[in-house]
Amino acid sequence: MSLGAGLLVWVLWPIISFLLVSESLFASVIGPVPDASLAPVVLAAVDSKNAVDYTNANIWFPTSPQKKVVTPVNSYTLSIPKLKIKNVSVSIAGDDLGKALIHYGGTGLPGEYGTAVVFGHSTLPQFFSPTNYKTIFSLLPTLKIQDEIYVMYDGVEYRYIVYEMVVTDPTDLAPLEQHFDDSYLTLITCVPPGTYWKRLNVRARLERI
Repeated sequence: MSLGAGLLVWVLWPIISFLLVSESLFASVIGPVPDASLAPVVLAAVDSKNAVDYTNANIWFPTSPQKKVVTPVNSYTLSIPKLKIKNVSVSIAGDDLGKALIHYGGTGLPGEYGTAVVFGHSTLPQFFSPTNYKTIFSLLPTLKIQDEIYVMYDGVEYRYIVYEMVVTDPTDLAPLEQHFDDSYLTLITCVPPGTYWKRLNVRARLERI
């Protein structure tokens, strides 16, 4: 196998495997892969010069921009034990996903009624690092129902339990919807790995003592 063919397989396999298993794993079904060559995907994963800059949180939902709201703190920390993500920074209404996870401005705050929506960047899972914000959510699709997510907000630790994983279209604003019957947390990243075709929503509910 030539070097070029090997690189192609190395890049495409995570994408193909995600598409193969997604229907059985997640609550919604991923639609067909765009009717085009996979070459642009390889380009986006390997050479991002011409790719959209998804480290800019403000372009994720251009029709529903972030709200700059006054909060008790400007940031908090988040941990996902299963992924060895520990006390990483979450910037409230921040812009740069290369420097922190982003709590989408105007969504609920941790521990309060409503839904806190947090974005994280991802790429091919081969590049995952729990301390690199540009790859930090690359393994988010490996989470399962009942996995734990911890948030330390304004000096108080909150434990959230994953109850649902849903795949949505990039234009779908449903992930930003607020539900006030409980305290929720939604983690969002692009899928399949190394692409920006869809959005994975990991939904968790506050575990009350």
